[in-house]
Amino acid sequence: MSTIYSISVSDKKGIKKTNVDSAKVLDNFGIEGDAHAGKWHRQISFLAKESIEKMVKLGLNVKSGDFAENITTEGVDLCTLKVGSRIVINDIEFTISQKGKICHHRCAIYYQAGDCIMPKEGIFATVKGSGEIKVGDKIEILPKKGFTAAVITLSDKGSKGEREDITGKDIIDFLNKNFELSFLRYEMIPDEKNILENMLVEFTDMQEFDLIITNGSTGISPRDIAPDVTEKLIHKRLPGFEEAMRMESFKKTKHAIVSRAVCGTRNNSLIINLPGSPKGAIENLEVIYEAIPHTIKKLQGDKSDCAIK
Repeated sequence: MSTIYSISVSDKKGIKKTNVDSAKVLDNFGIEGDAHAGKWHRQISFLAKESIEKMVKLGLNVKSGDFAENITTEGVDLCTLKVGSRIVINDIEFTISQKGKICHHRCAIYYQAGDCIMPKEGIFATVKGSGEIKVGDKIEILPKKGFTAAVITLSDKGSKGEREDITGKDIIDFLNKNFELSFLRYEMIPDEKNILENMLVEFTDMQEFDLIITNGSTGISPRDIAPDVTEKLIHKRLPGFEEAMRMESFKKTKHAIVSRAVCGTRNNSLIINLPGSPKGAIENLEVIYEAIPHTIKKLQGDKSDCAIK
């Protein structure tokens, strides 16, 4: 049986957490009183007892909470869970939002053992529902419901807080209205090639999002880099998506032919570049959105007949 092995909290970030017998979980927030809780995509963290035991075998004197995880599980293979999968405890639903993490600073555990399991085997989740959890509570694992999606807005000004991201919000509203989504992640970044490249690789190779939509940076100005990065990373290009979007935009403005938007696939992810204009982005989505579910299913191994009878 899969259960909670331990619960750990701390009121400050960057320190080991203290083990407690029970904790209050708050909807769309995390554990009450924990420094890592909040209105973001990593509201609560999980690590398997079995992962900690790997570090003990390396000679470290470590225990639950030392890796800053909130919930230590027993009997759950957390590493096999996909983003969008759900962990249910006492009717509270934790939706997996991120697998592993990038550590920008080496911790004491890394220097002691030469390795650390939290960046590789820890997972993070958002919270739906409120209530109390306690050590020994049963854990139920449910598959993801619908697609996982990521929306990346490229904007130098927006990333500095100098411009409101209306386009990103409109795209998110469109996706929520037209698709069943198990999890959606939103990021805003400057028009920097290395930042976008690292994010797309992370979102496709590690997080395995079904759909990744960028908006902005699709033209020919010196800072427009989305198509260049996307073309470099994709494994299969989808010119039909690109042609349909440009054709539709061309009906509204002749300037649409300047767009260099690229669409394609990398591993099991579909990547779509959209323009930065709110109106243009939604117009483009309206042309292709009906083909998105079919494309993702085929990409991920659906062998059903495509022929129309």
